[in-house]
Amino acid sequence: MSTPGTSVGTVGVVGSGAMGRGIAESTLRAGLTVLLHDTNQDALRAARKQIESSLSRSVDKNQITALEAETWLAGLHTCGDLADFSRCDLIVEAVPEILDLKLNLLRQVELHVPPTAVIATNTSSIPITTLSTGLEEKSRFLGLHFFNPVPRMRLVEIIPTILTSGRAVRTAEDFVRSQLQKTPLIIADRPGFAVNALLIPYLLSAARMLDNGYATAKDIDEGMKLGCGHPVGPLELADFIGLDVVCHVAESIYSETKDPANIAPNNLRRLVEAGHLGRKTGRGFHQHAEPAR
Repeated sequence: MSTPGTSVGTVGVVGSGAMGRGIAESTLRAGLTVLLHDTNQDALRAARKQIESSLSRSVDKNQITALEAETWLAGLHTCGDLADFSRCDLIVEAVPEILDLKLNLLRQVELHVPPTAVIATNTSSIPITTLSTGLEEKSRFLGLHFFNPVPRMRLVEIIPTILTSGRAVRTAEDFVRSQLQKTPLIIADRPGFAVNALLIPYLLSAARMLDNGYATAKDIDEGMKLGCGHPVGPLELADFIGLDVVCHVAESIYSETKDPANIAPNNLRRLVEAGHLGRKTGRGFHQHAEPAR
């Protein structure tokens, strides 16, 4: 059994998009205090409303009580100033996968948090060591890679660098396992970490089969569901993740590995260029009834 790290009571989340608000909701459901930061006040209001709606749906399904929902929501505080993070034990950066944006935000976060706070990034494709370069105290920095939709997905990849302290890793592992009740996997800082290193070539292979005329998108998905017992086909899954995200992660992995399995095929690139990004736009490899909300 690992030696416990520092107990986490207050978590700061930077970014109120799908991943940020999902991390915030999961943390609230653990009974912790959450400071959700975004420079866009409209985005913060929308995130709070979506978290409230998600908790309300759980009440309607008798999964939680109305009192639990009310108590958890009371622990959510939105803020536009990173100075409010001065009382956080753990900070999770969850802004878009743009290197300069992340580097700049992480530098700002470090200026405002306590010296004992652990700082994490939710990146799915950028090397953790690269993101640590702008920090003064690199020993408290690591990757915490959540999966979408965060409240339902039970896995979190923990990615330390060679400079991350054992204390920071233990704190992150205790937070994920004991407080969020999710399963932590400690993964080396390698391209794609573990899940995406396996998943992205699989999704691209399915797109390549479609590009080469092996079968229709529907039949490729049905083949993997009925022939391999997968709950979702690869092209359906790519649509759910977002075709732009799949391309971006593939390019990031390829830039480091030069493995041709991570080269996006033409049909995938054309869909992205056309703005057909999957469920979030209503069309990708498949036609969807309406854009995902």
